[in-house]
Amino acid sequence: MTHDGNFYELLTPWLHADAQAPCMETEDGTVLARAWLHAQSGRYANALVQAGCRPGDRVAAQVDKSPEALALYLACVRAGFVFLPLNTAYPPAEAAWLIADARPRIFVHRSEQPQVLGLLPEAVAKPRVLVLGGVGEGSLDGWAKSCSEVFSAGPNGGDDAAVLLYTSGTTGRPKGALLSHRAMAHCALTLGQVWQFQPVDVLLHALPIFHGHGLFVSANVALVAGASLLFLGRFDVDAVIDRLPRATVFMGVPTHYHRLLASPRLAPTLCRGMRLFTSGSAPLSAVVHRSFEACTGHRIVERYGATETMILCSNPLAGERRPGSVGLPLPGVDLRIADKVDRPLPTGRIGMIQARSPGLFEGYWNLPGQTRQEFSADGYFRTGDLGCVDAGGYVTITGRAKDLIISGGYNVYPAEVEAVIGEMPGVHESAVVGVLHADFGEAVLAFVVPADAAQPPTAQQVMRWCTSRLAKYKVPKSVRTIAELPRNAMGKILKARLREMAAAPGPATKPESGS
Repeated sequence: MTHDGNFYELLTPWLHADAQAPCMETEDGTVLARAWLHAQSGRYANALVQAGCRPGDRVAAQVDKSPEALALYLACVRAGFVFLPLNTAYPPAEAAWLIADARPRIFVHRSEQPQVLGLLPEAVAKPRVLVLGGVGEGSLDGWAKSCSEVFSAGPNGGDDAAVLLYTSGTTGRPKGALLSHRAMAHCALTLGQVWQFQPVDVLLHALPIFHGHGLFVSANVALVAGASLLFLGRFDVDAVIDRLPRATVFMGVPTHYHRLLASPRLAPTLCRGMRLFTSGSAPLSAVVHRSFEACTGHRIVERYGATETMILCSNPLAGERRPGSVGLPLPGVDLRIADKVDRPLPTGRIGMIQARSPGLFEGYWNLPGQTRQEFSADGYFRTGDLGCVDAGGYVTITGRAKDLIISGGYNVYPAEVEAVIGEMPGVHESAVVGVLHADFGEAVLAFVVPADAAQPPTAQQVMRWCTSRLAKYKVPKSVRTIAELPRNAMGKILKARLREMAAAPGPATKPESGS
């Protein structure tokens, strides 16, 4: 499904249909209408124009989640600016690197004098700072109050960039992916159709909005469908459970489901009105999938995408939702499994996941050479993920290409080992990485989070469990117990951090010498 105009045009039919219909409800119970969001984004767009922004200029925002922050994002989209959301947890040095790379015209921040500006190189022009607080206060809002809510954008849309999202940067420097109006529209329209969104839907929104999951896979899909949001400032188990009876859809990351399952309050009666739970941004274990169904009666819909691709796959609403699989390619997505030289592999073979889609990014910001390197000669984007497709078309992710472990000449896919360890009684979750080994080149090291810290499984128990279920070369040769796995803001396990930890001394079993 495609739309070649400005993405914001997809929201306006609902405004004309019923401007006073609820658009979102905040944590304190304040209900905001569609007309409020339209007017507020119009005022912000006019304020940014008066501040010197022109179409194509970047507007960076490192602000707390709020209805006003969502309106700021939509204002930039309406006006043809390129919106750059920054994680609120970024320390000044990390934010400074991104600001220096993106060169935004405006930096919307929580304070008048953000420390990040003092860390910019002298050659980088400092952006103008506007303030937006957690409840909408600050210089941006003050200025916007004197601006008209009527905003008429010039012609922009289609291939024009709407958003600049930096990759998570779990290894090396992050790269900025430029996402177009057309790509955002394809994602919102396609997911809205596949997940059967209707204006009567109520999305319980507990994700951050500095990330594609919270913006494009949650807010955009709901708004384009005319649905409303229960808008939480952050994920909180009790706050989510309190609102489940009033919601129809919840979109989360695996960490959210882990924490919900740990609450004694979670029960089927709370979920009677729910029709859809989705999970993304990190792999969802089959154990959590099955446990959540047993507890609530709902099978989570796992899906798959990346910063550069939007969403590529989803388990179906009407059909089998397979634990451990990310489902089927979405309409309009041409997905294949290929070898190292981009040759398609047969059904069932593991290789690099490659895709063509209207939802693909336009390229990396100021890195044309890097952009070319990430595409095959016939236009497929190399995702960097390894996986396979079965005879039914279901896609399974086996790990990142850079996380592949080659032990004694054999490929070990971390997801397979983690799935086996995850089934072990007494294990909450696990992650495996490769470490140098004198005999095998690399060996599997497992980090295990126990279900009960007072009674963690021993390394020998984990190894015996794996030995009875995996080929010997896949069995961890060392095991470390850890209180929690390091993750980024979206719950993705930081394998680079685990490899650093693996290189440091720790309580691990002695590597074996046999094969």
